[in-house]
Amino acid sequence: MDIKEIQSLIKFVARSGASEVKLETDDIKITIRTGAAGSGGETTYIQQLPVSVPQASQVQASAPAETPAAKKEEDSNLITIKSPIIGTFYRKPSPDKPSFVEVGDTIEVGDVLCVIEAMKLFNDIESEVSGKIVKVLVDDSSPVEFDQPLFLVDPS
Repeated sequence: MDIKEIQSLIKFVARSGASEVKLETDDIKITIRTGAAGSGGETTYIQQLPVSVPQASQVQASAPAETPAAKKEEDSNLITIKSPIIGTFYRKPSPDKPSFVEVGDTIEVGDVLCVIEAMKLFNDIESEVSGKIVKVLVDDSSPVEFDQPLFLVDPS
């Protein structure tokens, strides 16, 4: 996460009226507290989390050497569509409607893939690529983080 993304997140939280937002990824932890009615300020804490590197003996014991290589080659041509915001992921526009996309569907640039609810606002998430949906990586009505993978798309 770069400084511009952090600044955008701070502005978004300040405008939303939320008093506190916490974001934690693999390598960074951010807490943003906006000022209450009388305090008039905002506080942002950014903490770099230590990255643990698995030992070679653990990696060899956990999986055969051919499996990760084969999977990596298979996934190398796939595009990952990630969440642009924090919120709740919905596959359908409403409970009584069908899902926006299913595995195997062909999508075009601009097609709505899902909705993410953030601060009672429902945001349509549109595709920036054309291709075929290979996998949906998030369950319906699940919370998602910023930059969390949502879909795998085969562009060919």
